[in-house]
Amino acid sequence: MSLASWFRWNEPPSRISQRNPTEMVVETLMMELSWQIKQAEKQQRERENEYRKIKTGVDYGWLVSYPKHNYDISQGERLQLEDMCTKINPSYCGPVIVRFRQVVAEYEPEAQEVSRLFRSVLQEAAEKIKEEEEAKKLARQWNTKNRTSLSLATFKSRSRISPFISDIKTISEDVERGTQPTRRVWSMPEFRNTK
Repeated sequence: MSLASWFRWNEPPSRISQRNPTEMVVETLMMELSWQIKQAEKQQRERENEYRKIKTGVDYGWLVSYPKHNYDISQGERLQLEDMCTKINPSYCGPVIVRFRQVVAEYEPEAQEVSRLFRSVLQEAAEKIKEEEEAKKLARQWNTKNRTSLSLATFKSRSRISPFISDIKTISEDVERGTQPTRRVWSMPEFRNTK
């Protein structure tokens, strides 16, 4: 019996193949949210400890044991955020996380405010995705419209120009017939002086 059969190294990972990209985006973004909530709680405790230390002049922080995770978002809010995460394309997952981290670093929110910041970043990303899709759609429409209009223009111009039949009078036709051209140049409008 080989050692590889014990560890199943030769088998392909079945977990990765069963997950679709949308589920992975939702899971990644929600993990980032929970991590940022934990970090906000930790910073909030550190601020409280510093405040107590300054106020009392004594540090009893080593005696206090804090629960690992105090704040958690409600189930309804979690479902709404997960629904918003499904609208994010996998290619935007990284930029959304980077933007969320920037916003959290900028505002230094309380644990309760982190989910609101996360919601605003998701809304901003969804609007940006929608604008880019509309721009791509307009560009596609413009390109197809230009292709058809150019082909119609070349077809129309070919059908209008006929070297043998012409209803438009030109100066060269008058010269060829031997008649005197009128005062007016055919490509310009006629202006008359009325005295």
